[in-house]
Amino acid sequence: SAIVGALVAFSIISLVLLLVRVEDVTLPPMVKYGMVFDAGSSHTSLFVYEWDSDKENDTGVVSQTLSCDVQGQGISSYANNPPEAGNSLRECLDKALQVVPAEKQRDVPVYLGATAGMRLLREQNSSATEQVLAEVTKTMQEYPVAFKGAQILTGEEEGAYGWITINYLLDSFTKYSPKAHTWLRPEAANIFGALDLGGASTQITFMPEGSVLSQNEASDFILYGYGYNIYTHSYLCYGQNEMLKRLAKELIVSTPSTRVHHPCYPKGYNETVSLSSFRASPCTDGSDPRLPLGDSIVTLEGRGNASGCLAALRKLFNFSACGQRQDCTFDGVYQPPLRGQFIAFSAFYYNFKFLNLTEGQPLAVVREAVEAFCTRSWEDLSSSYPKEDPKRLPKYCANANYILTLLLDAYKFNETSWNNIIFQMKVGSADVGWTLGYMLNLTNMVPPEAAVRLKGHRPSLWAAAITFIILTLVLGLAALLL
Repeated sequence: SAIVGALVAFSIISLVLLLVRVEDVTLPPMVKYGMVFDAGSSHTSLFVYEWDSDKENDTGVVSQTLSCDVQGQGISSYANNPPEAGNSLRECLDKALQVVPAEKQRDVPVYLGATAGMRLLREQNSSATEQVLAEVTKTMQEYPVAFKGAQILTGEEEGAYGWITINYLLDSFTKYSPKAHTWLRPEAANIFGALDLGGASTQITFMPEGSVLSQNEASDFILYGYGYNIYTHSYLCYGQNEMLKRLAKELIVSTPSTRVHHPCYPKGYNETVSLSSFRASPCTDGSDPRLPLGDSIVTLEGRGNASGCLAALRKLFNFSACGQRQDCTFDGVYQPPLRGQFIAFSAFYYNFKFLNLTEGQPLAVVREAVEAFCTRSWEDLSSSYPKEDPKRLPKYCANANYILTLLLDAYKFNETSWNNIIFQMKVGSADVGWTLGYMLNLTNMVPPEAAVRLKGHRPSLWAAAITFIILTLVLGLAALLL
């Protein structure tokens, strides 16, 4: 009995020591996945993300596994045929399931966020909007995934999630230190602003020097234990596609003729438009009494006039609504002074990339390059860029001049702060945009509390200790019986 008592006592002491002794460990990672559909005004894209469950690698927790562009236009274009909105997503869904292991698919959260295209459709036809979202939901529910719903984002949500994505990918919020075995907030945290330009809207988001004075443009976040008060505003109808429609309409109503000069299109390029197309979008105000009645056809004739293009684009903004206010962009919208560096993505990036314009180039050089491009004839451009979409190629002059007007005249960047704009579409392997920030928020991957590291025992230590205790108790019981 003395031997048995000693063995039992030793086992209890071992168990107590095992429970007391803890150390930092890294648990075997378990890969998780998430999917987000970006249902924009002109097209839809699917992004598949993955991350280790321990969330403790120093190169960024979440990585992008797949991006897939859905064929066709945005889901808002299927207002007259809602079932096709759902069917259009199938090809990308099939590709996504090829990269997610079958045993994990039913646990994969899938989100669909619709942006300015669906916001515009909701203004025109709310019932068609609901039908499109219902068909999208119906299609998603046919797949073995955890579909979390289709939602129309507000412009401010779109801007804020893009801001979260950028600063998350660039480790501006927090960074894991392998040496210190903990999460650290980078010293003098460099928080980037976000500039997004889509087909139907544009967003500007940044953290100003002081608090945001207008609650309509203020958003508050607590991320990793720190509070952020950011300014964000979305301008509906100021995306590049809607801008081109508004520009064409203004040119037509100012020159009542079937042939209208277009200063932004290259010389030698002609485009025909139907007057009824301007009544299809709230952005072009079909009830405008200046718009001729009927469904006649107008030909837009390119003139390749850079200065005329800039002048015509400026008329799309109501700068006089701000009066003498310095904290105002246009249309009477409040904006605090710019602060810090900005990442300009989406159409900002793609247009400047096509023109071989990158950050670091002086503003004067950028202006000269844009002006030189605008003077090139359609014959010259079409022969120089044979692989470029012929529908997109004649619009780069207007797009580039619009970007300059938006950034300089509206958002108030100047010769000096221009150098704070970085035109970028990827950080590592992940695309910059609102989708990652949206998923991070909905899955609580960026918690309000400061990040902590898991405490635990090494699995090998647990196994050895439990085995030893069981053997000890068995031997003690055997000794007692004998």
